[in-house]
Amino acid sequence: MTAPHAQASVTVRMFTQRLSATRRGARLARRFAAQQLEAWHIPCGSDVSDIATLIVAELAANAVLHARVPGRDILLRLSADARTVRVEIADARGERLPALPPTLPRGDADTGRGLLLVDALATRWGVETKPGPGKTVWAEIDH
Repeated sequence: MTAPHAQASVTVRMFTQRLSATRRGARLARRFAAQQLEAWHIPCGSDVSDIATLIVAELAANAVLHARVPGRDILLRLSADARTVRVEIADARGERLPALPPTLPRGDADTGRGLLLVDALATRWGVETKPGPGKTVWAEIDH
């Protein structure tokens, strides 16, 4: 006989990678994310994989551009269960919180679209701060 309130088990996959807070580190974050999602049977070219890797690229680029602290790395964390992929990028600048731009960037502007893309593509996103230096910007994609 089973317990009346037994819950089904949920498998949560997790991946963490520390990367240099450089352009190269941001590029590697996207590659690592694509490879890890593929290993979790979320294939490259699928909507979830494409959205997650684009979000990783944007958040990692923002971290190395706006929150870089010399000698401090960024941290990529991925997790996935049957319903959601969660992307996190942690950096050392807790006092520099991301915010959506008040207006759209000009058409010829090279920057200013990253968080707009995250906001448009993620099911939900946000920022977590903790005591001491640092913050984590996260986004979730339901599938």
